[in-house]
Amino acid sequence: MKKLLGVVLAVALTTAGLYPVHACTGIAINATDGTKLLARTIEWKGGNLESKLIILPRGMQNTALTPAGKNGHTWVNKYGAVGASTVAPEFVTEGVNEKGLNVGIFYFANVGSLTPYNPKHRKRSVSDGELVRYMLTNFATVNEALKGLEKIEIIPIGKPDKNGHYATGHWRISDPTGRSVVLEITDQGQRHVYENNLRVFTNSPSFPWHQANLNNYIHLTGGETPDKTVGDVNLYSFGGGTNLTGLPGDLTPPSRLVRAFFYVQSAPVPQDKYAAVTQAFHILNNFDLPIGAEYAPGEKIPDMPSATQWTAVSDITHPTFYYRTMYNSAIRKIDLTKIDFDSVKYMVLDMDPEPKETFFELTF
Repeated sequence: MKKLLGVVLAVALTTAGLYPVHACTGIAINATDGTKLLARTIEWKGGNLESKLIILPRGMQNTALTPAGKNGHTWVNKYGAVGASTVAPEFVTEGVNEKGLNVGIFYFANVGSLTPYNPKHRKRSVSDGELVRYMLTNFATVNEALKGLEKIEIIPIGKPDKNGHYATGHWRISDPTGRSVVLEITDQGQRHVYENNLRVFTNSPSFPWHQANLNNYIHLTGGETPDKTVGDVNLYSFGGGTNLTGLPGDLTPPSRLVRAFFYVQSAPVPQDKYAAVTQAFHILNNFDLPIGAEYAPGEKIPDMPSATQWTAVSDITHPTFYYRTMYNSAIRKIDLTKIDFDSVKYMVLDMDPEPKETFFELTF
């Protein structure tokens, strides 16, 4: 029970203190060979999120958390899955299952608003922090997930802020058919589903707001502005990419979404799986947040190399989970097709099992 209460406390801290400084950026990459990828970063400036690599077997029994403890909705894993957690192993933040369903939660500050927990409905209640794991282990497609979610209540288990609002996220749900949707919950439980044709995703405001905001940048395009003469003055570009002058470069969700949109749309279409995975990581390099940039002058900065704690890529065509961390830029790979999810055990693994000081050394 003490361990359980510790988990609940961790979630309370997450909703009350960690979420507001998350700055996640998500993208989608498609290759000419049919490979489809969903990729994202995850940030928090306040300290190490203690993220773990999670292996979820078929047949595993689960009971969701509620504010009263581990007494919510129960289910048995239909599908095996692999993902990464934050704060506690129960809270898978991003992952892919053996059928190629990918789900991730992104913080939804000041907009997301869940149905308050009702003890009478505990048997159909699943906390927002567990919803990624719930979807990955129950559903094979976006359609199945959306239909299945109608049967449960998605609840907060943290503490409300001074205005009575519970911090939460919104969710990106994608499958191998190419369909990708955004699930947003506002006004104490009002659910909204949007088709994500942008191939990018960040945080607040709402997804329709981000779609509309892109119209403010209709003038941007790739390439270099040609030289021209204005009166007696010859003007020329100082370097390549001048057609993107005005592309927002700050750390806010609206600016990151605009920047990600133009990077994804202007990138060449990769030929195969390897090219797609490497391209996804390269694009997301642009969204690594230096830890100090998140702090005002004079504030104490945690002893971490980056506010971007890990970056993950999910191949939903050939179910595979790739990741790298703030301590190790080497890309790690977990091929779900090589895992026997009927016999594998539930595992909670360090994302960086090797010592942080380890580098690959070339000797001559």
